[in-house]
Amino acid sequence: MLALRLTRGARPAVQLRRLLVTAASAGTGFLLLCALGYALSHPDSPGDATARLAWCLPPLAATVHLAVAVARTDPGTRPRPGLAAVGLGPARLMLVSATTTALSCVLGSMLALLVFLHLRGDLTGMPFDGAAEEALAAGTPLPVPGSLTLLALVPLIASATVAFVLRPQGLGPAPDGGTGRSYGRFGARVREAVRGTPGTGQEPASAPGTVAVEAPAAGAAPDTLPALPEPSPAPKGLPWGVAVLAAGLAVETYAAGASDDGGPALPAALPAGPTGVLVGWLLTAVGLALAAPGLTHLCGLLLQAVRPGALRLLAGRGLMAEAARIGRPLGVVCAVASAAYAMTPLPEPGSFGPLTALGAAVVTGCAVATLLTAAVEARQDRAGTTAALQRLGAPASALRAAAALRAGALLAVFGPLTLVVAELAALPLAR
Repeated sequence: MLALRLTRGARPAVQLRRLLVTAASAGTGFLLLCALGYALSHPDSPGDATARLAWCLPPLAATVHLAVAVARTDPGTRPRPGLAAVGLGPARLMLVSATTTALSCVLGSMLALLVFLHLRGDLTGMPFDGAAEEALAAGTPLPVPGSLTLLALVPLIASATVAFVLRPQGLGPAPDGGTGRSYGRFGARVREAVRGTPGTGQEPASAPGTVAVEAPAAGAAPDTLPALPEPSPAPKGLPWGVAVLAAGLAVETYAAGASDDGGPALPAALPAGPTGVLVGWLLTAVGLALAAPGLTHLCGLLLQAVRPGALRLLAGRGLMAEAARIGRPLGVVCAVASAAYAMTPLPEPGSFGPLTALGAAVVTGCAVATLLTAAVEARQDRAGTTAALQRLGAPASALRAAAALRAGALLAVFGPLTLVVAELAALPLAR
């Protein structure tokens, strides 16, 4: 009931992000049902039916990735002072987030089932003059257990992943030697410290459920600027990402020169080739996703190089702090863009079927929506810093210029990288 109330009372922007999750879940559920329909209409081709089901994994992974990003930015389940007093601690808020994600995905699965049944002719007759009759196994009884199992995959996997990512962390020592708790919410560990004066019986300075903020030192001037925080540590995935990316390109090049083994059953619009080419594509995508946070951190370092001013220092520190948050979605977008660029020379104009277009739209849309959602999360996390700068008299144009500088630096690094990877990935297939 609480999840329903939070869902209904959210702001329009939050509702829009949840509708994106619903749409992605509907597209993935429809692809799963289409794979089931193909298996029913082609009982003598179990290999092709299994391949079609396996090609639903990228849309499924993209949908789950988007659901996790939306759950992390949901303000309705963000820990706030006073919620723990009424029994809504981090564990219950995590359950509310998982329940809200499950509701959005279940709604999408129901829409997918309705559209699938309509196209099969089970509701109002066969539409489109029976054009989808063979692909959707029209006239064949639809197995209810199998259909419900496929439709339940997206809600179950998405809600379980959200619960795992947003799970509360265990107790641990506070940085100042006190006691506290760390919560894995919204990609950051929120430290709830309870401080007190030992041996005096004095009450703690902050009540449980509030984030402790250290007071300024005695004798400090009220207008003195606080010291800049230390630069964020660099993500540790850059060497591994570069290694996996190089391995993927090497596997593609080697497989293109080897004998063609027929390869797996690819969708119609994908260029055919040996199995090693597909393995190389997957390794390349994983390498981009692993290396992107480190590259984002490197962009922040380059912005601060050679006597930076206030604008470059602000933009660079912002990129370094947000490297782990926006780097991985940015790497996924680069992997999707490079794959789309490599698939531009299609075999025939009519080979790009509707199911292939739907799968590509789900993956691309989820990747872009996840990146935008991560940007929203980063903006929420630096809201306190932005407010402090505005109170100190920083003009709004300077903040906008810093945001534009961050975006330009990312585009200058990841744009050419995507083109180079796409050219190298498509080169073996052009031989």
